[in-house]
Amino acid sequence: MRIRKFPLLLLPFLALCLAGPASAQRAGVKVQNLPNFDMRRFHFGFLLSYNTSDFFMTLKPSAPFADSVLVIDHVKQPGFNLGIVASLNMTDNLSLRFLPTLAFEDRILKYSFRKPDGKIASFQKPIESTYLEFPLLLKFRSDRINNFAVYVIGGGKFGIDMASKKDVDNSIDEDIVVKLDKYDYSAEIGGGIDMFLPYFKFGIELKTGIGIPNVLVDDGTRFSNPIQSLRTKTYVLTFTFEG
Repeated sequence: MRIRKFPLLLLPFLALCLAGPASAQRAGVKVQNLPNFDMRRFHFGFLLSYNTSDFFMTLKPSAPFADSVLVIDHVKQPGFNLGIVASLNMTDNLSLRFLPTLAFEDRILKYSFRKPDGKIASFQKPIESTYLEFPLLLKFRSDRINNFAVYVIGGGKFGIDMASKKDVDNSIDEDIVVKLDKYDYSAEIGGGIDMFLPYFKFGIELKTGIGIPNVLVDDGTRFSNPIQSLRTKTYVLTFTFEG
């Protein structure tokens, strides 16, 4: 599995970023960091994210009677994102954010089939995607209180799966892959907190993405036949660094 320990790698860096402001607060010193930050119309930076990917799955009404399938389950898996932050301040409290991102997402589909002899055959089909994503989001932020502000965020994103197996030949049953469409688009909503540090603005954000189209490619295999639709679902914890 790709980078399960990714969040742990961030902890020392985050601790270093927050150590200075925390020490100042303990000493009773209130200093407004980056006082002119919001006066600039454009801001740029980068982001690091930990994601959990899953599916909204709908089975066909005939699924329990087709191809001897007994159970189909979807299992969420961890992943991570790397991206760029471009922010346009429209008003003091509203900004438009464009966040081109490379997202590594994993999911697993688990199948149980009844064989002709009555025994159960189980399969796991991992689905790995590498999305090039283009989110466009509106961010509504509270007024700044010293070095902190809270916000909500919402919008949509378009994604291209650079690792799509849409054209793989599924001629061998054990090697069959569950194919997903190369393109996806989602609605996103979330919230977070901005912390103004001495040299940059650090943000912690939690959001969810809900896929809109059915991304399943039904190529007639016994692994895709019972499924009516698969829609993507992601939960993302993001750390932003803006100058």
